[in-house]
Amino acid sequence: MKATIVTIGDEILIGQILDTNSRYISRALNTHGIVVAERTSIGDNRAQIIETLDRALAQSEVVIITGGLGPTKDDITKHTLCDYFGSTLRYDEAEAAHIQAMLAVRHIAFNDLNRGQAMVPECCIVLHNAHGTAPGMWFEHEGRVVISLPGVPFEMQHLIDEEVMPRLKQRFELREIVHRTMITFGIAESILAERIATWEEALPDHIHLAYLPAPNVVRLRLSAYEVEGKEVRHEIDQLFDELQKIIPDNIAGFEEASVEELVHNTLINRGLTLAVAESCTGGAIASKFTAQAGASAYFLCGVVSYSNEAKTSVLGVQMSDIAQYGAVSEQVAKAMAEGAKVISGANFAISTTGIAGPTGGSKEKPVGTVWIGISTPQRTFAVCKNCGTDRSQVISRATAYAIAMLYDELK
Repeated sequence: MKATIVTIGDEILIGQILDTNSRYISRALNTHGIVVAERTSIGDNRAQIIETLDRALAQSEVVIITGGLGPTKDDITKHTLCDYFGSTLRYDEAEAAHIQAMLAVRHIAFNDLNRGQAMVPECCIVLHNAHGTAPGMWFEHEGRVVISLPGVPFEMQHLIDEEVMPRLKQRFELREIVHRTMITFGIAESILAERIATWEEALPDHIHLAYLPAPNVVRLRLSAYEVEGKEVRHEIDQLFDELQKIIPDNIAGFEEASVEELVHNTLINRGLTLAVAESCTGGAIASKFTAQAGASAYFLCGVVSYSNEAKTSVLGVQMSDIAQYGAVSEQVAKAMAEGAKVISGANFAISTTGIAGPTGGSKEKPVGTVWIGISTPQRTFAVCKNCGTDRSQVISRATAYAIAMLYDELK
C-alpha cells in the first residue's frame, strides 16, 4: 500500500522554514506498513494543489497534505479541497467552541477570520485538533483517502498519532515494512561495498540494501516491504550475523545510535572519564557529548584553545614545538591531548588542531588539514585527516573522525 505526502507553503519553497513534517509522517507510515511513494512540496497555489492531488491519487491509496489551513487569505488548502470534492462549507459548532476557548486563554478576540477556521467541507470527517485552531480533515474518494492537516509541526504530530494512524489501521488491512540498520565506521563506502560484494549479491530478492554514508560512518539498512514481519526480522538478523563475520572490526552498533552515543555508553559502563582540547573544531566535540543526558558521569572538561597562547598557558604545549612544527602538527596535537588529560585527570582525551578555512591554508598544509590527537592510559598518538574545503564541512568531519578514533581505542 502506498502513500503520497504533500507539504504546502511558499515558505518551504523559498527555504524560510524546514520541512520536518514529511519526515515525521514518513516514519509514522513506514512503522505501520505503508510505503511512501512520493514526498513533494508545493506553493499556496490552487492549480498546483489540484494538479498534485490528481497525480497523487493516481499512484497512492493515501494522500496526506500539510499546510495552508490558517485563517488568512493566503491559506487556500481547505477551500481548494472543498471545491475539488464538489462540496460546500459548513460551520462546525464544536470546533468553533474549541477555537474560541483556545483564543480566550490567550486574550485574543474571536473574529471573523477565526470563525472561518470552524468552516469545514460537508463531505469530510473532521479530525479534532486539540492543540490548535485548525482542524484536520479526512476525505474518502473512490476507495482512496485524502487527509489534510495543519502545517504547525506539533499540531500535525498529535493529529498523526491520535487521529490519522488509528483511522488508517482501521480503514485498511496493512502489512508490515521491516527496516534494520547496522552502523559501520572506520571504512570508506567504496571499500566497504567491495568487501561485502559477495554477501550483497546473495541477498534474497525481497530484501533490499541501502548505503547511508555520513562522516566516518556508513549505515547499512536492510529493508523488506509489505511482508510477514516476524519471519523477515529473523531473516535479516541472520544476514547481519553473516555480515559481522566479514567486517568484525568495523561495526559500531545497530539502528539509530550515533558513534558519540556508543562512546557515551561505553565510558559510563566502564567507569572511564574524558576531556577534550579543541582548536579548529571550536567546542563541537564537547557539545556532542554534553548534549547527552548523563554526560556528567564521565565528561570532565573541554578546552577551546584557539590561540597559541592558550595552547601553551592552559594545556602546557611547548612554544618551541609550535615554532618548530607549527600549531597544526602531530607534535602539538599530541601535546594538547596530553595536556587536557593532565589538567583534568581524565582517563582519555581528544584534541584537534587544524585549518578550517576558508583562509589560512598553504601548499604544505591546505585548508581542511586537521591533526587529531588521542591520549589513553597506554599511549598518546595523533593522526592527520583531510576534512574537505568548506569550513562547516571541515569542522563536522574532524569532529566525527575524532569521536570515531576514540571509539576505536575503547573497543
